Amino acid sequence: MSTPILLLNAGSSSIKYQVIDADDERVLATGLIERIGQELGRIKHTVGEETFVDEEAYPNHTVALAAMVRMFEEHGPALADVKAVGHRTVHGGDRLTSTTVIDDAVIETLEELSPLAPLHNPPGIAGIRGARKALPNVPHVAVFDTAFFSSLPPEAYTYAIPTGIAEQYSVRRYGFHGTSHNYVSHKAAETLGVDYGSLKQIVCHLGNGASISAIDKGVAVDTSMGLTPLEGLVMGTRSGDVDPGLIFYLHREAGFSVDAIDNLLNKKSGMIGLAGASDFRDVSAKIAAGDARAQIAIDVYIHRLLHYIGAYMAVLGGVDALSFTAGVGENDAVIRAKVCERLAGLGVRLDAERNAVRSGEARLISTDDSPVKVLVVPTNEELQMAREVSEVIA
Repeated sequence: MSTPILLLNAGSSSIKYQVIDADDERVLATGLIERIGQELGRIKHTVGEETFVDEEAYPNHTVALAAMVRMFEEHGPALADVKAVGHRTVHGGDRLTSTTVIDDAVIETLEELSPLAPLHNPPGIAGIRGARKALPNVPHVAVFDTAFFSSLPPEAYTYAIPTGIAEQYSVRRYGFHGTSHNYVSHKAAETLGVDYGSLKQIVCHLGNGASISAIDKGVAVDTSMGLTPLEGLVMGTRSGDVDPGLIFYLHREAGFSVDAIDNLLNKKSGMIGLAGASDFRDVSAKIAAGDARAQIAIDVYIHRLLHYIGAYMAVLGGVDALSFTAGVGENDAVIRAKVCERLAGLGVRLDAERNAVRSGEARLISTDDSPVKVLVVPTNEELQMAREVSEVIA
């Protein structure tokens, strides 16, 4: 039996796609459409060992997705075999809290929720509309970044602002990267050979965007990102936690507009603001060259991460497994070592040789006798999406 699922991740000027067979979990095709809305766009379509490239103008997502369909028609695999289309959808708010078959009412709800994710939901909606036109005869399913964290208890998701305002404007912690945290936490349990529902877990998703979650016996109970993906850890270009008074101070004293502050905290802060680089390989090179700013940036990054790990250990009442994932978490052994060294007093014993190994497989990097098991788990959001879409259409 075969259940091919087409998975789409639509951004404002790009669309990533994959076809995964949900039965044997093989990747049948991958692709990327770039520079949508510009004079000349580009599509790259890979099947097996072969990659096909085409360039033309894609004025909008509908035209771009029509070009994707042509690539499938010319180079395979057959889209006629696809059983469903899964859409990565950033923000479902508190109204769309599980993987959902898309209809006109769902799209209307996503539009109403767009103020909560103005950079992400509108292009996602454009991708949904274009894909429904291109592939009208199969179910389309939304997989929400926020859904995994819909289980947060009120004490974790509630901000201490007037209740009426919070309810009127849907202000609460939603959390993001939920598809990744879901996949990694399940994979960690599988790697350890224990029941998912028995573990107290902390998952560190450390990429250009970064978040951390506390998962108590299979249920997410806390996470670092909040109303938006800006809250929490230090990230590539995002500040993470700052005193909210900073916004008013910059407005009054520096004359910054609200939009300028938004741009500052989301695109010019974090590692790029502190070190002048958002790629950790570049930051490491700066440190090796004696750049004091870069060293402080790493120290701030690790301090913030330790702050959250310690807090989540307290929230969980102890932890069984600590997992690192995403670009930095999977590939930067130095960051992992620096974090784990500081956690030695809390039951973390890192195996230096295991930590130094580079692998695409989930693996244990703590010692065999470490009370807290430490893992590196490469994330696979597309596979998690395929699994969830397959469950819904079944």
